[in-house]
Amino acid sequence: MKDNFNESSVPDQSGRTVFVTGANTGIGWDAARVLAARGARVLLGCRSADKAAAARRRILDIHPSADVDTVALDLGSLASVRKAADQVLQESRLDVLVNNAGIMMPPRELTADGFESQFGVNHLGHFALTGLLLPKLNGQQGARVVTVSSLAHRAGRIHFDDLNAEKHYGRQDRYSLSKLANLLFTYELQRRLHAVGCPAIAVACHPGGAETELSRHLPKIFLRLTPLFRLVMNTSAEGALPTLRAVVDPDAKGGEYFGPAGFGELARGARQVRSNVVSHDAALAGRLWEVSVGMTGVDYDFGGKAAQDG
Repeated sequence: MKDNFNESSVPDQSGRTVFVTGANTGIGWDAARVLAARGARVLLGCRSADKAAAARRRILDIHPSADVDTVALDLGSLASVRKAADQVLQESRLDVLVNNAGIMMPPRELTADGFESQFGVNHLGHFALTGLLLPKLNGQQGARVVTVSSLAHRAGRIHFDDLNAEKHYGRQDRYSLSKLANLLFTYELQRRLHAVGCPAIAVACHPGGAETELSRHLPKIFLRLTPLFRLVMNTSAEGALPTLRAVVDPDAKGGEYFGPAGFGELARGARQVRSNVVSHDAALAGRLWEVSVGMTGVDYDFGGKAAQDG
């Protein structure tokens, strides 16, 4: 596929089932909209039942024959993650899991399980969800896990001695940490899938600079500058293009990373890009994996079954 990838580049998706987390708005919704329009069965993973229903109606208003359903999912609650996974496991098939949902730079908060919210929602919730859904993906030819990261990963550091930010909390620091964790997870997942010969692949993407509800916690000065940023930023629909390419590119290989094709990876189209050196540190990724297993109680059985420790 060419770097001038756009919505019309998305081929027919009939017969595929795609589960998109955080699909009621922004990049998740736009990706879901396009995939549904191309014939995929799309599952909208949303925390709010009302917003999920509204998002589904918006897609059906545009594409009345689309096959769209909703899944209640709060990534800040491992109980909710397990319940959502149980629902998706009842599907006849699952071809793609899009780990899209996230929060960005809120005040310090804890998830229902006591995790710092950005690390808990952006990384741990998706880590658990992916492990629980692995039986549905494992053995499915062409299956893939797509995880949405960010340019912010470049500033990320994993504070293993303070993952719940009990000693220090910086909004940007913790967001960057969670986005680095997304990439470490993707590359480690791909290494493990490859090691056992699983046909599923793990890939990542980032939207560049996209104007979505994710920015609601940004300092007011940035919000006032939004009209200027629009000149170099993606719209929500444009920001979804790297996600869509990661989902549908038939030539995508495990461990690849997609982002905007324009200057600085900020906007326009979608192409394969490179993440920073730290994100490829296999020892760091392995340590994060084991810590994540311990925190979530979800281990991965690459023979086709995800084990739960508690």
